[in-house]
Amino acid sequence: MSDKRKQTRVPLDVYMNKYVAGVPYMARTADISREGVGLSHLIEPEMAGKRVGLQFQLPGSEEVIYAEGEVVREWADLSEREEGSGVRFTLLTERHRRLIEQYVARHPSEQ
Repeated sequence: MSDKRKQTRVPLDVYMNKYVAGVPYMARTADISREGVGLSHLIEPEMAGKRVGLQFQLPGSEEVIYAEGEVVREWADLSEREEGSGVRFTLLTERHRRLIEQYVARHPSEQ
């Protein structure tokens, strides 16, 4: 299996609101890049949509970031009973994009 990621990802361990069909569900981040975020699912519907809303704060920041995204990858680790997804940002203000880029630039990469 090839790794299609083109952007530098850095660890990010925060809880966020993931909106599916307008309903908020709690998710936990695994990593972030300037293009998207990796999420661990906690509780959400079985047939979650591909388009989601995201609301979160970066560590050390008081500003709440609002974004829209598209689920581009999903996975399940049955031995660990974990499920997750990769979400690519599709709508993000320039200010929030800069905050994410600055966060990624300040932290060590997972690559």
